This record gives sequence, structure tokens and C-alpha cells, in this order.
Amino acid sequence: MIGLNPTACHKFLPLMKILRHLPGYVQDIIYSATGTLVAGFGLKSFLVPNGFIDGGVTGISLLLHELYHVPVALLIVLINIPFIIAGAYQVNRRFALRTLACVIGLGFCIAFLPYPHMFAEAAKYDRVIIAIFGGFFLGMGVGLAMRGGCSIDGIEVLALYTLKRSSFTISEIILGLNVIIFLIAALKLGLETSLYSMLTYYVASRTIDYVIEGLEEYTGVTIISGKSEIIKEELVLKMGRGITVYKGERGYMKDNFKHHVATDIVFTVITRLEVRRLKNLVHSIDPNAFVFTNTIKEVAGGGGVIKHRKGH
Repeated sequence: MIGLNPTACHKFLPLMKILRHLPGYVQDIIYSATGTLVAGFGLKSFLVPNGFIDGGVTGISLLLHELYHVPVALLIVLINIPFIIAGAYQVNRRFALRTLACVIGLGFCIAFLPYPHMFAEAAKYDRVIIAIFGGFFLGMGVGLAMRGGCSIDGIEVLALYTLKRSSFTISEIILGLNVIIFLIAALKLGLETSLYSMLTYYVASRTIDYVIEGLEEYTGVTIISGKSEIIKEELVLKMGRGITVYKGERGYMKDNFKHHVATDIVFTVITRLEVRRLKNLVHSIDPNAFVFTNTIKEVAGGGGVIKHRKGH
């Protein structure tokens, strides 16, 4: 992932654990306020001074700022207002009020806060670095705000509204809108600026995913084997994992469809660093075991059977 250092991000895990023990509304306020400040930093210190844009409503605001020199803080607030009103109907009023507060806060940060200007001129730095880190800080801010229950950018609300009136998915709608934004940027601001802006958008979107899904990534593992009893014992007693067992049947092969036997399907959740160890353990017991994995965005509870991983 461009611009992200998992080892450095793990330093924030103690802070994340403290936040989890705070009341929900306090967590939301902290996430939203921090997200607004960080997004303002990404915009004012990186993107706006260098004429780079982003996708969504923020991208529209930055594009209009470059074309007509209207203050970007004012544009971000004004353009988001229709989407905030739509959000009151598409989501709920609480979401709309939180989003309005964040958007106004973002406008205030851009207009009045004295963010450092060390990266204000791309001539002194690599433009790729400006695009990457501008997108990183903007994406981190948007992601933190979303964890707080609001949205700094109203394009998701527009996508929800359009979804009910078309056959397109939300991802397709957002992609289509952003394609239009970057095409206009290429025509009006130049192809080079548009390409750097696309890099900014990519980094921002990946950072948003990383922040929303959590700093701790887990993997769900499903195991189907004729030696499930031994595998269950090894997972619990040797690896210290909690397991869930489904009752199923295995067999139904093409050459012998009628042959099938009852079996236990074992499911467990581990950190991504333990995937290789688990696979080696299972295949040492049963080389023919069927093992497949899927990404878990977030885990909670489990009576302490989920072990939080340590930094690399």
C-alpha cells in the first residue's frame, strides 16, 4: 500500500485501545475532531498550495478553487450542504448534524488554523511525495471522521441517492463521478496535474479503507478435513486459538458423487502473521485438508480468545 507503514501505525495501538474504553459519544467526538484537523492539514499544507485535487465533493471544491479562485474553505462548506440535507433523509438527522459540524470545522481549519507550510511549494520537493502524503493525510482525516459517525465528503450520500434510481452499484457511481472530475481537471489544469491528482485520490481512498477497517487486520480461516479432531486440539492447545465448529459433509466428488461423510468444519480467527504457521500446522496433520481464508475487517469480544498482535 502506497504511503503506509504498518510498523509505524502500530505505535498508535495503545491509543486505540484507550479509546475503546471511553463512552461511545466521547469516542465519536475524538475521532471526528481529529479527522477534521488531519484532513485540514492534508489539504492546506499539501494539496491546495500545489493545485492538486481529490475525488468526490472535496475534489469538486478544489477544482473550482483552481478554476475560479474562490476560497476552498467556503466551497467545501457550500457544496457539501445539499448532500448533508440529502443525508438527513437517506441516513438520519443525527448523521447529517454530525457531518455538518465536521464540514464547518474543516472549513474553519483551512481558513484560520496556521498549518505548517513546509510542503507548500512542490518545486522544493518531489511532486510524487506531495501527492502521496497529501492523499495520505486527507484519507486519514476522512477515515477518522467516518469512524466518528460522520462524513467530510458528501459523495457517498449522492451515491446512495443515485443507487435507488439506477442499476449501478455505489462503487460504480462514485467511480463515474470521479472520472468526470479528473477528465475536467485534465482539460483545464493539464494532464500532469490530473495524473498526480489521481495518485492523490488512490492513496487517500486506500488510507480511508485502512483506517476504517482498523489497524489490526485479522483473517478468518475455514478448515475442512477428515482429521478435524486432531486439528481442533492443535489449534486450541498449541496455538491458543478459539474455534467454532460447523457440522457438515465432505465428499461429493465428480468421480464418486454418492460418497460423502459427516465432518466437522472448523473456523477460527487469527492475525495475518499467523496464517502461514496455521497452514503449515494443518497440512502437517492432513496434507489433503481444504483450507481457505477471508479478510476480517474488525473483531470484538470473543472472551479474550483474540490476541492482539504486536508490532513487527
